This record gives sequence, structure tokens and C-alpha cells, in this order.
Amino acid sequence: MRVLRCITLGVALLIAGAASAQGPAYPAKPVRILVGFGAGGGIDIVARLLAQRLTDSLGQSFIVENRPGAAGSIATDLVAKAPPDGYTVLMASVTHAINATLYSKLPYDSLRDFAPVSPVAQQANGISVHPSVPAKSLRDLLALAKAQPGQLSYAHAGNGTMMHVGMELFRSMAGIQMLPVPYNGSGPSTLAVLGGQVPVLSSSLPPALPHARAGKLRMLAVSTAQRTPLAPEFPTVAEAAGLKGYEAVLWIGMLAPAATPPAVVNRLNTEIGRLLQTPDMRNQLTAQFSDPYHETPAGFSQVIKSDVAKWGKIIRESGARAD
Repeated sequence: MRVLRCITLGVALLIAGAASAQGPAYPAKPVRILVGFGAGGGIDIVARLLAQRLTDSLGQSFIVENRPGAAGSIATDLVAKAPPDGYTVLMASVTHAINATLYSKLPYDSLRDFAPVSPVAQQANGISVHPSVPAKSLRDLLALAKAQPGQLSYAHAGNGTMMHVGMELFRSMAGIQMLPVPYNGSGPSTLAVLGGQVPVLSSSLPPALPHARAGKLRMLAVSTAQRTPLAPEFPTVAEAAGLKGYEAVLWIGMLAPAATPPAVVNRLNTEIGRLLQTPDMRNQLTAQFSDPYHETPAGFSQVIKSDVAKWGKIIRESGARAD
């Protein structure tokens, strides 16, 4: 019996030692979610919606910190250099993949220095025209652009934004020439088209959709692969122009520093996936013109790699630079 008790005690000590080596269950302290853009923007709103629900479900505070600047790369660099323990993460967007080519030199590697956790939402863009433009459909706009090569201009939210590169992809696939006119955000670019200064608009849905439904803009198509439930009355670019395979969506998702333990990444991924299935979270995202979007860490990694290649090609062809 004494031998058995010694063996039992030894096993118990080994188990306790293993648990101690693994450390407390994640998360054991507050988690910082860095956002590379200002408060009140689309990425910030999604980050705060998610942070509150992760706080409620995981029992530790998830705190959003805004570190705007350089198209999100300041916050991205801070996360790349943070300890890989899951307590400093990034709420990024497709801009993360675009910046890999848009900037000639970044202080981090967009792929190697991060562990993708999960996408959270995706947003569509819309292609619209001022009501005075004689184009009732996207095919009409193509015909107009082909009849006036290089003369038709479109407003967008700034060089390297999804509104810019998405329209350049459309132009490239359609074989047309259009003149891009950059503005500082989707709000100003929408106002420029509403005022008649520019005839065509490539914009995110929030600033354009209310005007389209009011008849002040004519939205011709949305940029998603399938019609978005947020605006089902508008066709996709692929169906409206016959451009098979066209897709240009802005995803928002969480990244962690490279070498973050897979157990931590999977814990966050699983919880985000569960939250995205709840009616409350889905309704809150829909109110922000965002579709819930979840992938495994491996699936999200592939999305980012694909977008770095896809948008890198378009940026090089367009000649857009940020520095």
C-alpha cells in the first residue's frame, strides 16, 4: 500500500507540474486589441463590438486601443513586435494585405510576422453614378467608358483603399480606361459625386446606400461575389457586367504576433466563431453594413496570402504608391 501511495503521489505531482508549466488558462489577464485607425471608423466599431462580447464570454477585459497612422501600419508594427502570448492582438482589415505592396518598405513582414486568428466581418463596395450620367446599368457604364477612353473619372476614398484597388480590378478585367480621383475617405468622395464634381463613385456601402435608395445616386452593382443581404436589390459586378470571378471585399479580422501558441489562437478563433452565430452579434454587425465572416486560422491565413498577391498585382499595374 505504501508503494501504491508513493506512486499515486508521484503521478499527482507530475500532473500538477505539467499544469503549472502550461500556466493559467487563457486569458488570465486583460487583452489589448490595437486598431490602426481612428475611433468611430468601421474597423474600430467592429473591434469594439467584438471586444465587449469577448469580455463578457471569456471573463477578462478586452480593451480597444486606437493607434492611427500610416494606413494602419503603426499599430500593425506594434503588434508584430509584441510578446507572442495572445495579450496584444490587432484588428486589421484587407488594408493589411494591400499595404504589403502599397508601401515600398514596411518595418514588418505582412505574412511572416503574424498569426491569423479569424476574420470577423466583411463589407461590400458599390459602384454608383450621378443621376445625370446616361448609364442605367453597369454594361451601359462600360460602353460609355469605352466610347470615351481615359475621360471618364471616378471618385474613391484614397490611394490603396479597397474602393481604389477594387475599381482598378474592375477596370482591368473590363479592359477600360478611367481616371481615378482620390479623396480623404468615402464620405468626401460620395459628396463629390452627389455634387456632380465627379460622375462615378466607388464607395463603401454606408455613405452611398442611403443616397442610392433615395434616388440621389444610381448604384449599378456591388463588389461581393454574391448579392449582399444588406442590399439585395443591387446585382454583383460579376452578374451586371459579365465579369466572372470579380470580387472586391473589405474584410476585418484579428491577427496575433507570429509564434503565438496555437492553443491561444484556436481559443480566440473558436470563441469568435461562436459569437458570430449569436443573433445579437449578427444584428449589430448588420446595422454597420457588415456581414459576419468566420474562417479557421488556416483558412484566414490563405485569404490573406491570396489578397497580398491579388491586390499587389493590381497596385503594381496602377502605379499607386503611399511613399
